[in-house]
Amino acid sequence: MRTGWKSWVFTVDHKRIGIMYAITSIVFLCVGGASAGLFRTKLLSPNPVPWMSAQTFNDLFTMHGTVMVFLWIIPILTGAFGNYLIPIMIGARDMAFPRMNALAYWLFLLGGLVLMSSFFFGMPDDGWTGYPPYSVLAQGPGLDLWIMSLHILGLASVLGGINFVVTIITMRAPGMTYNRMPLFVWSSFATAFLQIFGTPALSGAVTTLLLDRHFGTVFYNASQGGDPMLYEHLFWFYSHPAVYIIILPAMGIVSEILPVFARKPIFGYKAIAYSSMAIAFLGFFVWAHHMFTAGMTVSTGIPFMVSSMIIAVPSSIKIFNWLATLFRGQVKYTTPMLFCTLGFIGMFTIGGLSGIFLAAVPVDLDLHDTYFVVAHFHYVVFGGSMMGALGGLYYWFPKATGKMYNETFGKVVFWTYFIGGNLTFMPMHFDGLAGMPRRVYVYPAALQPLNEISTIGAYVTGVSLILMFINFGHALVKGEAAGDNPWVDAKTLEWTVSSPPPEHNFEEIPVVTDYPYVIEPPAAKLRQQVAH
Repeated sequence: MRTGWKSWVFTVDHKRIGIMYAITSIVFLCVGGASAGLFRTKLLSPNPVPWMSAQTFNDLFTMHGTVMVFLWIIPILTGAFGNYLIPIMIGARDMAFPRMNALAYWLFLLGGLVLMSSFFFGMPDDGWTGYPPYSVLAQGPGLDLWIMSLHILGLASVLGGINFVVTIITMRAPGMTYNRMPLFVWSSFATAFLQIFGTPALSGAVTTLLLDRHFGTVFYNASQGGDPMLYEHLFWFYSHPAVYIIILPAMGIVSEILPVFARKPIFGYKAIAYSSMAIAFLGFFVWAHHMFTAGMTVSTGIPFMVSSMIIAVPSSIKIFNWLATLFRGQVKYTTPMLFCTLGFIGMFTIGGLSGIFLAAVPVDLDLHDTYFVVAHFHYVVFGGSMMGALGGLYYWFPKATGKMYNETFGKVVFWTYFIGGNLTFMPMHFDGLAGMPRRVYVYPAALQPLNEISTIGAYVTGVSLILMFINFGHALVKGEAAGDNPWVDAKTLEWTVSSPPPEHNFEEIPVVTDYPYVIEPPAAKLRQQVAH
């Protein structure tokens, strides 16, 4: 039996792979957050500054966007939480394909390192979208490394999605019907289909981009019959479903945490579960609302406007059911609960409402590519997905480590993060309404006060993450033993085993007889049947 570092490098245990995803993605979070801190510092001034060129500013923007999407928020939610929780939540001993699971992690790490290396070879400075014709003409190997990293990360994502689907369909414990699955498993199930069917479009987009750059093809060269909008269609056919890859697992986390600390069963279980699948399905019909200003006719944009508004319905179903769960509950505002209620529900609702505005063609024509869009996106991802991820880290930290963090310190982390996030992104709505474009090195001096507030908020947010690392580090060293179920009211299967869970999760596969769960070990059930 391997011990030490070899036990981690060669592991196929889904829990260890989930922990490695978490640690790696948190390291990339620090990289992406640091790049944001640098360009927000520059934006304290509306004028050029001697210590940062416009080129470096654009490079940092590309680094921040690509890292935060592909190396932080997607892998922490799907790779870390998905790998660690799905098998144990459904009563399985591991993933359906453990070695493929390990391969997906190492591909993710490789892709991340290739992406980081592109910064030193001429990082593409056209943002995380890589639009042609600029990306076709850009010189140097930096963009090629960026393309290669997306290929590798996409392969890791597809392998992970296949593993999740097969595991959920074939390895559920006896008695765990689809309508008894935990809501996090439902959301991960929907997310896996998005990964499987959406990611190949992105791979096709960057492959044809690479061919145009080096092999003389003209997919995106309009002067020779190509169509630059083809790239946009392919890119957004993946990248808007990617928003739901980002948000759905966070919604699942919220659905697990709320009933525990509201101390009542989740309201509308089936509505929440099926709305996840509805979001995944509808997510493939809204991509072109990113392209209203790219040359589409108004009549072409109207169906995408309608579908973009319709997709708000299943998200609203979730919010109303969460609020109904809280209604007349004996709510206990622990750190995970704060991240889910004031954090996720509050900030995601703001981002969702502004998204409905932007879905309207006339509004989008005016506000597209302004800071209003930046504010909308970050309220959804930073205020929604990341709030859910941090709430999940606090909720399952005792289970994964066997140690309990300082609850008061945890609440300080939440309030610092909540205040910092709103200070950062709320002023951007007003910047955008005033016409400030995104990704600009200089801007009108009249908007300097709003940018100063945003930068101060970014600093406060950075402090909150440092405090979180201190909180978790202290817990690992000096934290009290957590016990098997420190939350008492938690009902899913991971809380029925020790903290941390044993290598193969369960000595005997549990038998599920109800939801919320009533668990019977097979031997006990057999004795009961014999007695009858």
